[in-house]
Amino acid sequence: MSPREPRGEDPRTARTKARLREGLLAECSGRPLTEVGVSAVVRRAGVGRATFYLHYEDLTALAVDACAEVVHAAVDALHAWQTHAGALPPARPPAALAGFLSGAAARAPLFRTLLLPGGSGPLGDRLGRELRARARAERAAAGAPHPDLVASAVAAAFTGVLADWLHDSVPESPEALADHLWRLLLALHRAL
Repeated sequence: MSPREPRGEDPRTARTKARLREGLLAECSGRPLTEVGVSAVVRRAGVGRATFYLHYEDLTALAVDACAEVVHAAVDALHAWQTHAGALPPARPPAALAGFLSGAAARAPLFRTLLLPGGSGPLGDRLGRELRARARAERAAAGAPHPDLVASAVAAAFTGVLADWLHDSVPESPEALADHLWRLLLALHRAL
């Protein structure tokens, strides 16, 4: 079973969804999501239009599913420094964070459609939820104070800065942004 395939999901369903995700990403490699139609995606994926609607409500739902790996990659990149319980975060960001940002920049046109300035939008909502849950769980497990408050601040800061950077409001290289974001998130964790 692949990491993206939910437990109990029929393998044919998983393959069809994977083909639709790949088709959408391929279509969006040369143009924004707003210019992509269901017809182009299903043609590229080799499935029928009815099959598309069996699995997804619309292209936005498919796009969020296709970009779910971005959410997982972001959460994992922020926590790549953790090697064992009780370890203190390093002063410098993990290399995975700059790597994640470089990859996000490569797909910026698609992400801009789903992650709006300030961090709203369907991808922003999903990213915020996952970051908040992970930060809260880690703070609670460590016995750190105010896990809900700090987790909310960390998720909002990361999601908002990422969105604004993808929309060209924060002019930084992936490496410089990783460094600034890391220091910002560490300060939020240490604030309370």
